[in-house]
Amino acid sequence: MTSLAPLPQIIMEPIVRSALLEDLGRAGDITSDAIIPADCKATLALNARQAGVVAGLDLVMFAFLLVDPGINIQLRCPEGGKVSAGETIAIVSGPARSLLTAERTALNFLCKLSGIATATATLVNAVRGYNAKIVCTRKTTPGLRVLEKYAVRAGGGANHRFALDDAVLIKDNHIAIAGDIRTAIERARSAIGHMVKIEVEVDRLDQLEIALTAGVDAVLLDNMSVEDLAQAVAMVGGRAITEASGRVTRASAPAIAATGVDLISVGWLTHSAPILDIGLDMPADRNCNRHLN
Repeated sequence: MTSLAPLPQIIMEPIVRSALLEDLGRAGDITSDAIIPADCKATLALNARQAGVVAGLDLVMFAFLLVDPGINIQLRCPEGGKVSAGETIAIVSGPARSLLTAERTALNFLCKLSGIATATATLVNAVRGYNAKIVCTRKTTPGLRVLEKYAVRAGGGANHRFALDDAVLIKDNHIAIAGDIRTAIERARSAIGHMVKIEVEVDRLDQLEIALTAGVDAVLLDNMSVEDLAQAVAMVGGRAITEASGRVTRASAPAIAATGVDLISVGWLTHSAPILDIGLDMPADRNCNRHLN
């Protein structure tokens, strides 16, 4: 398990509240309200249906408690913890209507963030023994970036910049419009404060030499072969942070890390990682009718 600082309530609560409002629509959960008696109580279990890393438990608690403060939640797994298939992550109990109303929103957050954390952990494990860190990108779901980047940390990865105002990242289109790499770097340096770092994207070794001569803090080595990455790291010689990117997979990550790069950035962690399958089930040792009557 990683040492993971929780997201502040002021960040999480509005996101969860908005998701609940989206799901409740204009009239609330008309299915549960019609079928389940108002005084019915239930106890349900959040169960992992496949092995992985859990992330998003605070969001789960917000989803249930915003619907009904009377719901009780008992966590069986810590945030960032590993679970096996069939393992219980949490037990929730309280008014049955409220449990079912909050179910999908809670699971949407938990499954998505746990999927990102699990995918990240897979890559982190693949490069274990090397110095390279696995980092995410800005390829995130609009409005959910802070959660998705948090999930990367839950899986043992690290975050790249959060937004366009964090740091200067000069990419190929910036260079094409500016005219050349040196001009783009000089313009950036003249416009930013002394605390802001500059990174430049290159895909050829001759571009790298120009960037290093101009003096940058980091270089993004985009879609380079393993051979070129190794040569690029040697050229940099510790003068800048080296970041490799482009079609990184679990299979290719170890060879990339072996070149000596500092960072390996992976866009699909946040835009395409599969969810971790988690369900809200009646505990196996409980009598369904007893709890739903």
